[in-house]
Amino acid sequence: MTSFIDRIFKMDKLTNFFHQIRTKIAFFPTIISLAGLFLAFFMIFLEQQNISGYLMKVAPILVIDDTDTAKTILSTLIGGLISLTVFSFSMVMVLLNQASSNFSPRVLPGIISDEKHQIVLGQYIATILYNIFILISIEPTEKSYQTPGFSVLLGIILTVICLAAFIYFIHHISQAIQVGNILTAIHSRTKSEIKSIVDEQSDNSFQFPSHDHWEEYEITESGYFHGLLHDDLLELCRENDIKVIIQLHKGQFILDGTIGLLTETPINTDLKTKLMATLLFSHEELIGENYIYGFRQISEIGIKAMSPGINDPGTALNTIDYLTSLFIDLMKKADFEYLTDEEGTNWSRIKCAKFSEILFNVMATYRLYCKHDITVMRKLLHMLKTLSNHVINSNQLTIIEEEIKQLREDANTNIENKRDLEQLDANFISWS
Repeated sequence: MTSFIDRIFKMDKLTNFFHQIRTKIAFFPTIISLAGLFLAFFMIFLEQQNISGYLMKVAPILVIDDTDTAKTILSTLIGGLISLTVFSFSMVMVLLNQASSNFSPRVLPGIISDEKHQIVLGQYIATILYNIFILISIEPTEKSYQTPGFSVLLGIILTVICLAAFIYFIHHISQAIQVGNILTAIHSRTKSEIKSIVDEQSDNSFQFPSHDHWEEYEITESGYFHGLLHDDLLELCRENDIKVIIQLHKGQFILDGTIGLLTETPINTDLKTKLMATLLFSHEELIGENYIYGFRQISEIGIKAMSPGINDPGTALNTIDYLTSLFIDLMKKADFEYLTDEEGTNWSRIKCAKFSEILFNVMATYRLYCKHDITVMRKLLHMLKTLSNHVINSNQLTIIEEEIKQLREDANTNIENKRDLEQLDANFISWS
């Protein structure tokens, strides 16, 4: 059976390159703009075949046969669409600035890569390019101008579609900036990633040799580790009949000289270079490509909501609800992921962040910034008690009990009102 990593996150150099450019805000606008350009050339070709003359005979209402009218209409459409495009891009920039200020800079990549925003902006630019080239194609003949009447009508139709897209754009962008929708999107994406890994774990034997005396190799690059070329690594392991351990987890910042690769037997320089080439590094964090970032983004939104400038404890309480749901799923996940072939043989083991590490990082930040707020502290305690009812093994229960102990210590130290402290262990009832 093919593992989750091999089958779902199958990645080679080409797909990795596509994945990188896919998240850029100019990806869909560029493709759609080229489509508009090709449509303009295609319509110019049809006009040379006298399509407007033919339609003038069978459906004259569809054709604009006055040259001055056609040029005026196209010029007006181009000017209006340029203004509409500038306004829409400005709204995107305002949205990004507001999301960064009120929530977290980590949520920006998710907003930028939103296909709906990109497609609408691409429609604007494609229609502008189409109208410009149709306007240019109106050339003088010996006695009069050749009027591309049908092409002008199509330009008008495309502009009307842009206006409809603008109305949708205004609605969608007003929804996208709402913190509830942002949290829901992050939660859904993260939950889906964890669930997919957990579902595939049942097909994996988790059998892997002991690595006590394996060969260690240093990473010769610096930067954020954000993934593997899974297809290439699996092929190298099978061709050379060697098993590999990746001692790095996604999102980790790697320094030159870090031990990141372990092999079952010594390998030559050529194979080492090829194995290292399957590790992907970046000079910036690639948010959204790792389920750990979901926990980080949600917790950062909650902490930002508790800042004096925003003062929104209700949002902090909501983030704890989403984190509770994600932690319950995370407890079902194994501590390692495996790269597996079609026969079910594990060729590579990949390190990933453990439940204890993620829970500590989340709780440490909340305890630091929310320790004076009895409502948030009670909510955190309620989350930990809920998690204790869903543990998979005794080790997880020990981890949760330690976090409960630390939470109570911070509450006793920082909350002075005795009545508030008496309510710390009471069942949390949301009043929102």
